[in-house]
Amino acid sequence: MRKFKTESKKLLDLMINSIYTNREIFLRELISNASDAVDKLYFRSLTDKDIQLGKDELEIRVAFDKDARTITVSDTGIGMTADELEKNLGTIAHSGSQEFKDENDFSETDAADIIGQFGVGFYSSFMVSKNVKVISRPYGSDEANIWESNGIDGYTIEPATKEKHGTEIILTLKDSTDEDDYDEFLSEWKLRSLIKQYSNYVRYPIHMTVTKSRALPKPEDAGEDYVTEYEDYTEDEVINSMIPIWKRKKSEVTDEEYAEFYKSDFHDFTDPARTISVHAEGALSYDALLFVPGRAPFDLYTREYEKGLALYSSGVLIMDKCADLLPDYYGWARGVVDSSDLSLNISRETLQRNSQLRAIANKVEKKITSELEKMRDNDREDYELFFDNFGRSIKFGLYAGYGMKNDELGPLVLLYSALKQKYVTLDEYVDAMPEEQNDIYYAAGDSIERLSNLPIVKTVARKGFDVLLCTEDVDEFFLQSMHAWKEKEFKNVSTTDIDVASDDEKKIAEEAGEANKELLDAMKEILSTNVSDVKISPTPTDAPATLTTAGPISLEMERVLSQGPDADRLRAQRVLLLNAQHSVFETLKTAQESGDKDKLRLYTDLLYNQALLMCGMPVEDPITFAEEICKLM
Repeated sequence: MRKFKTESKKLLDLMINSIYTNREIFLRELISNASDAVDKLYFRSLTDKDIQLGKDELEIRVAFDKDARTITVSDTGIGMTADELEKNLGTIAHSGSQEFKDENDFSETDAADIIGQFGVGFYSSFMVSKNVKVISRPYGSDEANIWESNGIDGYTIEPATKEKHGTEIILTLKDSTDEDDYDEFLSEWKLRSLIKQYSNYVRYPIHMTVTKSRALPKPEDAGEDYVTEYEDYTEDEVINSMIPIWKRKKSEVTDEEYAEFYKSDFHDFTDPARTISVHAEGALSYDALLFVPGRAPFDLYTREYEKGLALYSSGVLIMDKCADLLPDYYGWARGVVDSSDLSLNISRETLQRNSQLRAIANKVEKKITSELEKMRDNDREDYELFFDNFGRSIKFGLYAGYGMKNDELGPLVLLYSALKQKYVTLDEYVDAMPEEQNDIYYAAGDSIERLSNLPIVKTVARKGFDVLLCTEDVDEFFLQSMHAWKEKEFKNVSTTDIDVASDDEKKIAEEAGEANKELLDAMKEILSTNVSDVKISPTPTDAPATLTTAGPISLEMERVLSQGPDADRLRAQRVLLLNAQHSVFETLKTAQESGDKDKLRLYTDLLYNQALLMCGMPVEDPITFAEEICKLM
């Protein structure tokens, strides 16, 4: 019995139990090692004329024996001598693959795609095995050797017999317990699914003997009530796809093939709205296949939703969802990124944060942005459907960016135009502004129909100024975060900050305010717990009164914030604006001049509650409001 050269029982225990978080990846690691071994032989065949072999001779095979509790992974690769078994498997964290990469220059060829880097993947076998045998015969040699270990005490290396060159790894699985089920790996279905999940795009065929069923011929003497009988049979089958669809040129792949891959791998029943294929070469080489989904997943805006692209290294799945490859505002995107240049951590389960990853993420983001811009400009109907599904994410990106993402995401925003009665971009709104309009006007509420009928919206529109109708809870927040677009500030038409009145209208309102100061003061006192001021509106509307706000919080923001923990503190500073040209104003003046305080209070409360309802806000005391209406009746 030979001891591991590091003499580190603790280190081996660390390799087996701590580095890997998911024990099922042992098969991924063994197949990756087998792929490396085949790659080494294939590379040598390109540089050594004495090595004659066809690519159809290079393969990987997976088999299992339920009775013997074994799983076997074999390859027809370069094989190992006794010394190499000692060096590669007897010394923990020695990587033969990394050494091979260091010794050879692959800059001019992609013939070899070596995966291994750390020399610890093999030891993941002991997460599921109580004994591991490695039988290997080098190419060009008649001698074979067997390396064997229980992963605890050490290992042995003895002469063995093997018919062909290559390596065969035989795992004897641990016994199942109540806590750990190792029997699950002794099934055809489980092994097939693991190969498909982690190693589907390894460049060499992974063979496996599978059980299939076929109908038996109908006997000649069978009656009409004959029921078809079936028999099971076994057949050799290649489990993996080998050539990833994302490595093929876009011109060689049909839209149907892309759609089928998307629906199959990302479990969607609708075709993608757009497909983006990227092949980057240079200092950082990678392939990417990105999809804009045709619909939003039901959990997109929940805490349970996980963003991220599937990350592959040389065709081997490293992470099912790598969140670092996508910004939150593009978290709905699906797809894969495959690169052999990334620096993986020792377990190959996660990435080290590095400049390569950030570089790929930046390129991916730009590609998605570019595709969305093309869709916006060339296929508006599709883009509007996309924005219905995912526009909220882009708006949240603008809100969270506090202006830093305005240039990138601002051009992608669509909002509904009150004048044009359709969705427009911010650029389209600004381009259509009259020369005398200084700001971008918007109204925020729960529906386009209700906002269109707001008296202030109608009044602003009559002056020839368009109003953007914002119906999502994030709208006003992201507009305030942007602050302005093309040097035009965003202004809510339902605030005192708006200035669309003419000089004559402002003068008339000022004179009416001075002439009716006692009335305004009396109404302000009546509504003292609800409003901060009562004024004459400089912009008359069709309504007798409108409710506006002063300060940063609008009524719509108050409604949204009322669902949070600080609802009592975050209230809008309300201002009631009266229409001095409306007949109701004369009624108010009459009540004030006659000294009928009860009637003035009744009319004031009714006007205030009426203004609340028009703004989409709930009446604070509906019972009293109903009683006041009854008094009028």
